[in-house]
Amino acid sequence: MDRQGKKESKVPEPVFRFEKGKLRTSDHVPVQEFPLSLIVNGRELATLISSPHDLRFLVAGFLRLQGFVQGLDDFQMFSVCEDFGVANVIIKGEIPEQLKPAITSGCGTGITFNLQQKMQVKGKGSTNSDFHFLPEDLFALMDQLARFAGEYRKSGGIHSAAVGEGRSILLYSEDIGRHNTLDRIAGEALFKGINLKGKILLTSGRVSTEMVTKAAMLGISLIASRTSPTDLAVQLANQAGITLVGYLRASGFNIYTYPESLVCAAQASVTSGVTAVILAGGKSTRMKSNKALLPYSGELFIERIHRQLSALFPEVILVTNTPDLYRFLPCRMVPDEFPGLGSLAGIHAGLKHSKTERIFVVACDMPYLNSELMRRMIAKAQESDVVIPESDGGLEPLHAVYSKNCLPAMEAALKDGKIKIVDCLDWSKVTVLSREEIAAVDPEFQSFRNINTPEEYFRFREEMQDRKVEADEEDISVQR
Repeated sequence: MDRQGKKESKVPEPVFRFEKGKLRTSDHVPVQEFPLSLIVNGRELATLISSPHDLRFLVAGFLRLQGFVQGLDDFQMFSVCEDFGVANVIIKGEIPEQLKPAITSGCGTGITFNLQQKMQVKGKGSTNSDFHFLPEDLFALMDQLARFAGEYRKSGGIHSAAVGEGRSILLYSEDIGRHNTLDRIAGEALFKGINLKGKILLTSGRVSTEMVTKAAMLGISLIASRTSPTDLAVQLANQAGITLVGYLRASGFNIYTYPESLVCAAQASVTSGVTAVILAGGKSTRMKSNKALLPYSGELFIERIHRQLSALFPEVILVTNTPDLYRFLPCRMVPDEFPGLGSLAGIHAGLKHSKTERIFVVACDMPYLNSELMRRMIAKAQESDVVIPESDGGLEPLHAVYSKNCLPAMEAALKDGKIKIVDCLDWSKVTVLSREEIAAVDPEFQSFRNINTPEEYFRFREEMQDRKVEADEEDISVQR
């Protein structure tokens, strides 16, 4: 709400779809959830949680079923303001002074009593920095929930929920109301002394704001449902630092908040202790447009680079001072601490925000990355603080591995206004990857090729088209 109480128009958070081992944007829009404050005879009686259509029917039916009115003649004034989310009604007779409130277990409406005020709102980007999850774990947990939910299958009217960690269910409950299942879990955890902080909540029902609020109060890090969250639940999870997953089925799931907590890369990979960092802070002066957003084979440059890196590394960080341009990417975004000081400032920011000891840095205009070359460079990283390749054009500091040991020297250089990367490296702790080693996996040294000008971009597209034609001809030849 704004200061006048009107609803603010918000840009919806992007939704991502994980399927067949890949993460992509989705066009799914969460179902709407609308809180309506009900004022009867000048007294705020309840907040009705509903869909935002035909609200006058909702208000009249609620008051009738509560026994406050018998017919339309009992209404002396009836006003519903959708812009402000308020229904103001005057009825014949008086509302009893002592009312015993109840939170309904139904799926359509409910009554809340300032429940969200008990939740500490953390703000965007404040999710538990140590929390990451594997898709395989979520699939395993939901399979277990389905097996436990015998009553749900028998009657069709029982909701189920569970709290898990890794691939193990810790607590399980069933109830006719989805909110009640979480209440039961909270009570059992209290009796058994189980701390729910950082755990995963799974539910068979739709996720609403009440569910998110209660989960946040319990310290839950991720909520996963077989169905959809509401739009307000997505907003609240975003504020509370909770990863929200919906439509978790055998083939995949949607991620509504904090997609960067998903780990797509194999944990046993050689890259498991390294974070990938994409630098997207360049001015693109020669290109005269943002190089990262250039289209390439049905996707953007930066989408291709992110997709390749996310298949190798447990986390990808984008260093940018304009995060709104890249909201479609499912990764953590961090700004420069020293804006305007070039790539060195970007590497410094990536190192400082990385949760791992080492990072692998690439620029946002490198469409020819070679996965095997990156693996070989990282394999050498244990021997030194920096692994930097050398091509015919010299050293390639924007396709290199750096450790946090480089931070003090980088920070000192940036404070002095120095921006040359190679000048602040301790060369006794630098491993230079020779041309021969590179040529073994990348004979044409394409990994370091940048696209800096419109001419280079159009040449690149022509090359890609020629390669596609050659590949198609080879396929035809093989088929014959």
